[in-house]
Amino acid sequence: MDRAPGLSVRLKLTLSYAGFLMVAGVLPLAAVVVFYQHGLPDDAIWTTGDFLVNRSAIVRSFAPVGVAVLAFLLVFGLVGGWFLAGRMLTPLTRITDATRMAASGSLSHRIRLPGRRDELRELADAFDAMLARIETHVAERERFAANASHELRTPLAIAQTLLDVARADPNRDTGELVGRLHAVNTRAIDLTEALLLLSRADQRSFTRHRVDLSLIAEEAAETLLSLAERRGLTIETSGDPALAVGSPALLLQMTTNLVHNAIVHNLPEQGTVWVTTSVRPTTVLLTVENTGEKLAPHVVSTLVEPFRRGTTRVRADHAGVGLGLAIVRSITRAHDGTLTLTPRPAGGLRVTVGLPAAPPHTPQG
Repeated sequence: MDRAPGLSVRLKLTLSYAGFLMVAGVLPLAAVVVFYQHGLPDDAIWTTGDFLVNRSAIVRSFAPVGVAVLAFLLVFGLVGGWFLAGRMLTPLTRITDATRMAASGSLSHRIRLPGRRDELRELADAFDAMLARIETHVAERERFAANASHELRTPLAIAQTLLDVARADPNRDTGELVGRLHAVNTRAIDLTEALLLLSRADQRSFTRHRVDLSLIAEEAAETLLSLAERRGLTIETSGDPALAVGSPALLLQMTTNLVHNAIVHNLPEQGTVWVTTSVRPTTVLLTVENTGEKLAPHVVSTLVEPFRRGTTRVRADHAGVGLGLAIVRSITRAHDGTLTLTPRPAGGLRVTVGLPAAPPHTPQG
């Protein structure tokens, strides 16, 4: 924004300090003059040595002294105010410099203002925290863009290779080629749709309605029941009605992703998936647990990152595009909720989504 030039804050503070000091000096001097002018009788006379002095003479002799005092106060106020204003505005100068560096693209710089806590230091600490969040967010976006580009390029490169092979060998069976191209194209479409869903969740561009997570859990479990049966798994759903406010489509996608992950990353056979809902005073919980191999805590903490896959995820069928839990995290954030991943001692994973409970007056969607 272009602004017309004006007085600096330091000069304004200096003038304010000097003006206040002048007012503080004028008031007692004026009080003395008023006292001598109106507080004493007109014929009052004082003896000072060999002289007789009346009230008028005292007032006239006091005037030059008062003017000199005011002049001193003015100079002292300007000089002292300029110095004090500079000291007070030093933190703001550092904050301004950090802001300019951030605007130029340097997000690693921090103010780190020393001293005890006050308003300016709280501002500097809040700015440092904001810079840290922005730097982390930008790093995540850059990493996400690089991973997305790589993931999108992979099916396209495979398709190009298949087409080159078919062109070099016209007598090759086209049925196998079409089947492989169909699989590659399907993966590319799934990845693109997942990226669009992730973007929609991040932007919070959805209408909020009253949603019962227990019904959402039952629908997701029913949708994926055939996949679970093919893999020899059982799905158990239980819990109380858990009313939240949000997008039914996004919350269903979130739950479906959780159940799908619990099915895919399970035991080879005789595994189980538990989907439960519960209610707390201010939140509702959706918990999805599964049997499976034991997971280290440091591995669990990385599973929500986009395109992060373990060894089992790479080899398994229906492994998805590596955005399942990343989408779950984005949808949870968009609904002001919390996402907790905990390895089960016996093996497998426990994922808990906590969402704010719907207020009683929320209209039915």
